[in-house]
Amino acid sequence: MSDHYERVKIELQQMKAVESEAAADKEQLSPASVTSVPAEVSFAARRDLSRSSINGRSRSKSRSKADGHERQVNGKQLSDLTPQKSDYSQEKGQSRLSNEQNIKGTLRLLKGKTAANGHVESCQREKDLKCEHHGKEDGSKVAKKRRAVTVDTSKAKTSLEALKMSIRQLKWKEFPMGRRTACDIYWHGVSFHDNENIVSGQVNKFPGMIEMLRKINLSRAVRTMQELFPEEYNFYPRSWILPEEYQLFSTQIRLLKDNDSTLKPTFIVKPDSGSQGDGIYLIRDPADLRVISGSQIKQAVVQEYIQKPLLIDKLKFDIRLYVLVRSLEPLEIYIAKEGLSRFCTEPYQEPSQKNLSHVFMHLTNYSLNVHSGNFVHSDSCSTGSKRTFSSVLYRIASKGVDIKKVWSDIIALVIKTVIALVPELKVYYQADIPPGKPGPTCFQILGFDILLMKNLKPVLLEVNANPSMRIEHEQEVSPGVYEYVPSPVDEEVKVGVIRDTLRLMDPAQRNQHVTSNTEGGSPEDAIVVETGSDEKESLTDSLPSLCLKQVFPKYTKQFNYLRVVERIAAIFLRFLGVKGTMRLGPTGFRTFIRNCKLSNSSFSMASVDILYIDITRRWAGMLPDSREAGMSLQAFIEAFFYLAARRFKAVLLREQVLLLLEVCEGALEGQSHSEKPRPQRSHPTQSSAPNAFSSPALTRRHHLRHQPLQLSAKANTEN
Repeated sequence: MSDHYERVKIELQQMKAVESEAAADKEQLSPASVTSVPAEVSFAARRDLSRSSINGRSRSKSRSKADGHERQVNGKQLSDLTPQKSDYSQEKGQSRLSNEQNIKGTLRLLKGKTAANGHVESCQREKDLKCEHHGKEDGSKVAKKRRAVTVDTSKAKTSLEALKMSIRQLKWKEFPMGRRTACDIYWHGVSFHDNENIVSGQVNKFPGMIEMLRKINLSRAVRTMQELFPEEYNFYPRSWILPEEYQLFSTQIRLLKDNDSTLKPTFIVKPDSGSQGDGIYLIRDPADLRVISGSQIKQAVVQEYIQKPLLIDKLKFDIRLYVLVRSLEPLEIYIAKEGLSRFCTEPYQEPSQKNLSHVFMHLTNYSLNVHSGNFVHSDSCSTGSKRTFSSVLYRIASKGVDIKKVWSDIIALVIKTVIALVPELKVYYQADIPPGKPGPTCFQILGFDILLMKNLKPVLLEVNANPSMRIEHEQEVSPGVYEYVPSPVDEEVKVGVIRDTLRLMDPAQRNQHVTSNTEGGSPEDAIVVETGSDEKESLTDSLPSLCLKQVFPKYTKQFNYLRVVERIAAIFLRFLGVKGTMRLGPTGFRTFIRNCKLSNSSFSMASVDILYIDITRRWAGMLPDSREAGMSLQAFIEAFFYLAARRFKAVLLREQVLLLLEVCEGALEGQSHSEKPRPQRSHPTQSSAPNAFSSPALTRRHHLRHQPLQLSAKANTEN
């Protein structure tokens, strides 16, 4: 019994030793083999171990009988049945050798099977790697198909139908009710803030675009550029902002009429937040301004009325061009090659006191003229009250007009206008999406309303943040019964604009652009870009060429010199100090003066505080809707202009500003990021400080902004 117990104990030790060797052998297998059949290896090893143990016991018993018989034959007497040490060691060695041979044989067999399986897997991996490596040469061998781009259309509003058609043409995936997980593109109908919970992807609205394209803010932005570049920005009619400039407007018109009694200018009044022609009317005298709530004048812009427009079929018309701002940094601008021409419905006559109220004669707004009995819905792109812009160009080209020059002037107008908007748009953008905060990237389609004068000079009327993208119109099919009827002209223009905007914003296109410009890109990035390239090429072949033409940065050399205010805005953003704010506090302004080394014995820090209080207080009165206290970008620009005029005695304001920019940028260039200004604190000075610097700055600004009206009227007469 004891002999049997000892032998079983030895066999158990042998089994443990062999299992440890098997485990060591398993660790030396390839990863594919280990991951593919770990349970099979363990089970087979134990099965073979148990078989070898049984065989070992059988061999031990037979040897015991043989040994006993041999001993009896030799006549030797043994006190016990336990083998001698040398015999036991020899037997143990033979048994272990036998077990090892069995286990190793089994493992070799398993290794062979696993290697066969692993060979298939490794071949598949090698094939995948080859596909990754040769993806550009043979895109069809890529394992995974390109994922469809996802578009959230739950906030699309009036652009929904054109957007749906565009998504179907691109074979993308639409989510009309939204999606819990993130989408690639979010299409909002009104504002960036239509959906507040977006932390990735792309949104078709910029923060602050609606605010910037209101009549007053657009006029202020263009007016600032007119101060620096009066000749380049003469495409925008002379404007006055009501009610703050009502007295100035009244005084200048009275002086104009006193100097020349034959001049009878006409002005158009546009409510600040009006749209679709609502609230627009014509006047010939400041006394004709409409009032609300007693004597309070409504916030509006008064502009010179263009009295000599280009006419077709004796009708006045304007041009609606669609412009895509793809990004602010770097600035990318695209213009649609096709647009809409919207016609008045009454023959044009120069404005007089009798016809000022004839809106169908003077105003080209579609939303107004569609209610005229003379409005013509046409199935043709070259007839009716709404036509394609190309049909108009063809019409005037037949009379010998150089339409390339017309297009060149329009492109210049668009680029200059966007350059005027960018500085404050960057402030809005940083306030909503501060650096380091997760958020989407933005793009936006704008609607430019342009009027061609009789001499073919383009004039900017306004810019729409939310241009209508409807591709149908309401039509009365029977008395009192209306239905929406497709509009071929709208569909041809607007679907192409939306579809090609989506094509330009395709995440794969953007990744490909980034990857191609990044050194040492990872293979995973390349896979994302190249996967499904054949499918993408076939889809591109089935679609028409892009209707959007890049004009910036394509024409950077011609227009980059105009980006002066953008450089001022960069300094303003540097000293804001607090993320999410749009107003510069007194501490930030003092830090700007100190870091740029603009103070001296004749301009102390006390004078700096007085300047800050004076300008900030006046702009707070001009921006009553502002919820923040402090200096806005527009107020900072005025302060910067004042500092430039005070420091340098150059003839032109532009030269003064450029010189001061060089001083500030040079002083800030050597500063490290750790020397950023501290958070803003409370006002350091009392509001009762003397108003020492208000008059020069105000006088300079008003003198530059309000040139004599006779020049503009004379130019208008010559045109």
